[in-house]
Parts: sequence; C-alpha cells; structure tokens
Amino acid sequence: MSLSPDQIERLARLARIALGPAEEAAVVGQLNRVLGLIDQMRAVDTAGIEPMSHPVEVAQRQRADIVDQVDERELFQSVAPAVEAGLYLVPKVLE
Repeated sequence: MSLSPDQIERLARLARIALGPAEEAAVVGQLNRVLGLIDQMRAVDTAGIEPMSHPVEVAQRQRADIVDQVDERELFQSVAPAVEAGLYLVPKVLE
C-alpha cells in the first residue's frame, strides 16, 4: 500500500498540519516506507506462534516482603482532635 500526494494533502488537512511542497514529498516517502514495512510484517506467517507480553523473558527482582516500619497509629491519633475506631473524624462539610 502506498499513499498518493493527494492522500497526503488530505491527511495533513485533517491533522491540521501545514505542509509545503518539499515537505509533502518527504512525508510521502517516509509514510510509504512505513506502510511498506507494515506490509512486510503482515506477509510473515505467524500461525502457531503464541503472543508474548514481552519480547525478552525477564524476571523482576522482588524484595523480601517484610515489615520494616513500626505501627505508630496510636501515637499519631493521640494528638488528633477526634478519633473513633481507629479513624480520624472530621467536620461535615456538605449538607
């Protein structure tokens, strides 16, 4: 599939991109190369190939799941104006 200069003008107008004659010729060439690559990729037989989430099998290093901070909720809530059942109580702002 290749694009004609008329199609490039239409695409540029739809994208609201101003292209001069020299730029238009360059864009035609670049887009046609991209579309040619897509055609080549479509021609490859991928039957029987399972889709992958990542092209390289990598494993993420995982940190140990250990608690490294002390629970200080009681300390923090001791200075709060109003607390109930471990929750901070705030004034109602909407009726």
